[in-house]
Amino acid sequence: MVLLPIIREICDQLPSNGYRRVTAHLNRRLKQHVMKLARVNPKRIYQIMKQNQSLIMRAEPLKNDRTHDGRVEVFVSNSRWCSDGFEIKCWNGEKVRAIFSLDCCDREVMSYLATTTGISSDMVCDVLVQSMEKRFGAVSYLPHPIEWLTDNGSCYIAKSTRQFAHALGFRICTTPIRSPQSNGMAEAFIKTFKRDYVYLNDMPDAATVLNALPVWIEDYNSNHPHSGLKMKSPREFLSLKLAS
Repeated sequence: MVLLPIIREICDQLPSNGYRRVTAHLNRRLKQHVMKLARVNPKRIYQIMKQNQSLIMRAEPLKNDRTHDGRVEVFVSNSRWCSDGFEIKCWNGEKVRAIFSLDCCDREVMSYLATTTGISSDMVCDVLVQSMEKRFGAVSYLPHPIEWLTDNGSCYIAKSTRQFAHALGFRICTTPIRSPQSNGMAEAFIKTFKRDYVYLNDMPDAATVLNALPVWIEDYNSNHPHSGLKMKSPREFLSLKLAS
């Protein structure tokens, strides 16, 4: 009786979250609850949500006729960063295009830029610089080589982009032709971001989306539970690593 109202509130706020992510959000709230309630495990929350018809109905997955055996994930932060772009179509027909950088270990979005025009080589270069400053401060060269994993989009393979990345100390890695899943972590982030933020909010025009993006990115970094991080958010995962 204590947990169910909190679970329903979380489900109303985050209707795309399954029981594991609901459990992560719930345990954060229990730490601050006046009754000092103990943590609960996902199996218990699954049973409560099942009994109260709150579970998400999963669609049958589509079969993929192409396999990818490579591993994008790494086990040390600042060893491989990935990047990709995506498009958000507003209700009035305007389009917002965004580009981001993501650490392949801790999944933090280090930098992003958005525009209502096309993504350019200059935007990629700006994201590179902002990502470096986010992780290492005001430096002009990486303290150690970092892999920069992208697809073969024109903004990434442009000569000016590659020369600039090399000059900063990056090792450029591009996916095989017709194999976008080789940049699977970036692809997974886009799917998650659209599902849990874009599609659950109002998008009347480009200005609204551009103003909302900083809030969505900050919430993803600070609060979004990630299965690959043992249901911690990127910032929680980084804090635990620093404390250990």
